Amino acid sequence: MSTATGTRLQQVLDTGELTALVHRLGACLDEGRFDDLPDLLTEDATARTPGGTARGRDAVVAQARHNHGPDQRFQHVITDVLTAVSGDRARIRANVVLHVAPADPPAGPPPAPVSSMGGLYGFDAARTTDGWRLAGVEVTPLWRADARTARRVG
Repeated sequence: MSTATGTRLQQVLDTGELTALVHRLGACLDEGRFDDLPDLLTEDATARTPGGTARGRDAVVAQARHNHGPDQRFQHVITDVLTAVSGDRARIRANVVLHVAPADPPAGPPPAPVSSMGGLYGFDAARTTDGWRLAGVEVTPLWRADARTARRVG
């Protein structure tokens, strides 16, 4: 295998692993699996989200747990994941749409979200001996819709 082919193969593998890491984060948040979050983060991970700023893996997990309470259901729709790898560091950009609904809906069809938010995810990642881990998470909100204040147009 040529050096160029080996380099390209590594890029493809890194992109796949980083994309899966981002989607695993979304699944953990959606499913309330906060005990699984440490496996996705570096020890010195940071988070800057509308819910606050946290430094250190334990603080990031605590913030996620606090901002994704058991009284609500969450759906993180993460798309357009773009990665830029430089050695053992990576920068990741993705779109996110977050829908929030009551955790205990009444009988019948699922309820409409009580709020939705669209934004950008920015991640820093580091290659560790255990594979890629998130070293930084940043959420930049772009829009928000709240069912209590939304008006029907048309």
